[in-house]
Amino acid sequence: MHRLTKAQARRIAVRAQLLDARRPTDLLTVVRQLTLLQIDPTAAIAPSADLVAWSRLGSTYRPDDLQEALEQDRTLFEHNALVRPMSDLGLHLAASRTSRSHERTHAWIRDNDRFRRDILELLGSSGPLSSRDIPDTCVVPWASTGWTNNRNVTQMLEFLMMRGEIAIAGRVGRERLWDLAERVYPADVLVPSEDDAHRIKNERRLASLGIARQKTTAMPIEPVDVGDAGEPAVVEGTEGEWRVDPAALGADFEGRTALLSPFDRLVYDRRRTQELFEFEYTLEMYKPAAKRRWGYYALPVLHDDRLVAKVDATADRKASVLRVHAIHEDVRFTRTMTKAVQAELEDLASWLGLGAAGPLGPPGR
Repeated sequence: MHRLTKAQARRIAVRAQLLDARRPTDLLTVVRQLTLLQIDPTAAIAPSADLVAWSRLGSTYRPDDLQEALEQDRTLFEHNALVRPMSDLGLHLAASRTSRSHERTHAWIRDNDRFRRDILELLGSSGPLSSRDIPDTCVVPWASTGWTNNRNVTQMLEFLMMRGEIAIAGRVGRERLWDLAERVYPADVLVPSEDDAHRIKNERRLASLGIARQKTTAMPIEPVDVGDAGEPAVVEGTEGEWRVDPAALGADFEGRTALLSPFDRLVYDRRRTQELFEFEYTLEMYKPAAKRRWGYYALPVLHDDRLVAKVDATADRKASVLRVHAIHEDVRFTRTMTKAVQAELEDLASWLGLGAAGPLGPPGR
């Protein structure tokens, strides 16, 4: 049983997320370590996947790098709203190669087998195609009480992607282009058993997080727990047992200052963020403006091994400025912290091709 202080646990988490002073040098290294970049269309400042990459790589990163890796080099692939390294493809195809599918989904695909074959034949002859280019020939419409009701083409494409029959070949703007999986994925991909894939994904996830709970609240898209991966640990001031990546123990730490996406994996598990960093954070873009404390798309601020503030900023592309509305300090900034955060904001503005609107500082200053 490893016994860690909160500072040790935080530093393990920061290093694992490539947010310490030793910056990585290329996008593939970043995605392999993080295991994913989340795709989210919100671009109040920049799309989350690009913000996460910029916060690790700095201004050497260009969004075109991501598109090139996905669509030309094929070193990355998009799957279920996440960008992942192609080297992990087999782990995510493993579930599609088994019979453990949701009965309702399985029955709907079975009832619409002709529709499924129509899509595969059309993609085979004319792909890649967007969903709007694919006729709806389903016999039994997809029934839902939500936004997916009767969205038959989109639903079938999603299900066929999860089954490993088709893949996302690229994008035109926000619109996905679909093609046969054999044209996008390598032919020699090794697909482990589902049990082995589950174990390896837990190990990969723990390596990317550094420290995590064995079990915790289920999260959409990607779990935040890690099962039996790693080794047991306790962290002072927190209850219960943690799992820690043994490879992360004992490493030297040198911190830096970073602005994070609201979807960044360092803060994605809000409970872990509160327990280890004593940092309260909620993405408020879904709240009415009057009920927001920190802003529509506030960026958490990392300084060394602490989360110290939220920056309320937006990219005003018409005026060509990065508008900094407020900096909400969780701890009172020292002069060093103020200069470091201002330097990051100026670097962000420069990377976006914008001028930084000032003065920079917390409300009323």
